[in-house]
Amino acid sequence: MLVDTHCHLDFPQFEPDREQVIQRAENAGVDYLVNIGATLDSSSAACALAVKYRQVYAGVGVHPHEADGFNQNAEDKLRELALRNKVVAIGETGLDFYRNLSSEENQLSAFNRQIRLAKDLKLPLVIHSRQAEEQVMQVLKTAMPVKAVIHCFSGDEIFLKGCLDLGFFISFTCNVTYKKSQGLRDMVSLTPLDRMMLETDAPYLSPEGFRGKRNEPMQVKLLAEAVSLIKGISVDEIAEKTTKNAKEFFKL
Repeated sequence: MLVDTHCHLDFPQFEPDREQVIQRAENAGVDYLVNIGATLDSSSAACALAVKYRQVYAGVGVHPHEADGFNQNAEDKLRELALRNKVVAIGETGLDFYRNLSSEENQLSAFNRQIRLAKDLKLPLVIHSRQAEEQVMQVLKTAMPVKAVIHCFSGDEIFLKGCLDLGFFISFTCNVTYKKSQGLRDMVSLTPLDRMMLETDAPYLSPEGFRGKRNEPMQVKLLAEAVSLIKGISVDEIAEKTTKNAKEFFKL
């Protein structure tokens, strides 16, 4: 059994064949799918998918790209969504200083407000961090205690150690399979298995051999195989430990 801890099945790329995508994941042994919201609309859609499909659970949040529009009304709506059935996390939220589609000030405000919401509702956080590791760490240290997973980890060893020291989980995606991703594979090696989760971030980040095509949750099996080679342990052990981590973290 495997868990795709971060996918976006509500996105339009899956409109033609969403049901078949979910079935292919199940056929591949991926029995839990955590659909993560990026906007209020996609968070609402994630909730609807969680009601419709046994395998699907929802995270609700506003991505840092959308932070310029995050106001009190948005926070109130997010709170209402977070109280729905099968919602297991707040996120994704965080900071993205790579694309800077929202101002740094608004990103920080939206991030802090969603952290407070997660703590208030006793839900874990799904954190997006891109070229903002120092600022993300500062915000999270100030907010402690919080329960969090760093999604699609792309940081260095210093950021990894800081996250592990705070008790966070680290989630890796299929980009660990890319030929030029040796640095990322090194981070997989350094991450204890009892603090690791797996994700596809589908429809993005298809694994090597599938690049340029839509990613989907069944590929988390290929990711588990890649991690097993990096770690030098069996795929069964990777699946067992990462599934245990995900089920406990999200209370699946």
